[in-house]
Amino acid sequence: MAAALCITSDPQHPHLLRLPPPQKAGPLLEEVRQALSLGAIQGPLNLICGDWRLRLPDLEALQSLLTQQGLTLVQLQADHPETRVAAASLGLHLGPNTGELQHPPKAAPTIPALTVHQGTLRSGEHLQADGSLLVLGDVNPGAQISAVGHVLVWGRLRGVAHAGRLGDDQATIVALQMRPLQLRIAGAVARGPDEVPAAGLCEEARLENGEIRIDPASPRWPLQGMPSQGLNVGSSPSAQ
Repeated sequence: MAAALCITSDPQHPHLLRLPPPQKAGPLLEEVRQALSLGAIQGPLNLICGDWRLRLPDLEALQSLLTQQGLTLVQLQADHPETRVAAASLGLHLGPNTGELQHPPKAAPTIPALTVHQGTLRSGEHLQADGSLLVLGDVNPGAQISAVGHVLVWGRLRGVAHAGRLGDDQATIVALQMRPLQLRIAGAVARGPDEVPAAGLCEEARLENGEIRIDPASPRWPLQGMPSQGLNVGSSPSAQ
C-alpha cells in the first residue's frame, strides 16, 4: 500500500499527501519520494499521516525533502501524540485527528424560548410551551397550562399548571393569585391551597424534598439568563 497524492490545480489550495498505515508502509522518506515521483508539483502541501510516530528529526528531514522538490509543508493531520507535539514545535498547523473527525463535538444545547400568552385561558383550553411560559391573564378552572421550564401567571391561576414537564425539579410556578385545581412540578402533584392569600401577595410553588411547597414569591425574576431573542408571543393557545 503506497502513499496517495492528490494534486490541486488551484495555487491557493495546498496539495494533499496521505501516507499509508505505518504497518503497511516502508520508510517515511521513501514513501514520500515515491508519491512525488508521480508528478512534478510545487507549492503548499498538507500531509495526512494517521498513526505514524514522527519525531522532530523525522519531520525536519521531511521538510528538507519537500523543500528540494519546491513544496512547503503547511499542515499536518496526525493521530499520534508525539507526532503532533513535534509538528507543533516546528510551527506547523495541526489539522483535526481521525477521532475528532469521527466524533465531532456536540453543539451546546440552546436555551428554550420564553413563550408569552396574552389573554385569559378558559375551560377546556390547554397551552403547552417547550421552554418557560408566561401567561398575561387568568387561567380559569378547567384550563391547563404546562411548560418544560417555569410557569408564570400574571393573573389568577385557578386551573391546572405543570412546570418542569420533562422532569426539571428546579422549575417553579408563580402566580399573582394561586388557587389552582392542581399543581404539578416534574413528577410531583399537589392540590392548591384553600385559604385566601393576603391582597397583593404573589405566590410561588417549588419542589422541596419531593413535595410541592407554596410560599410568598421572592422579588426576583425566575428566568435569569433567558435570552431576549427567541420570545414567542401569542394571543391564543394551541389546542392539545
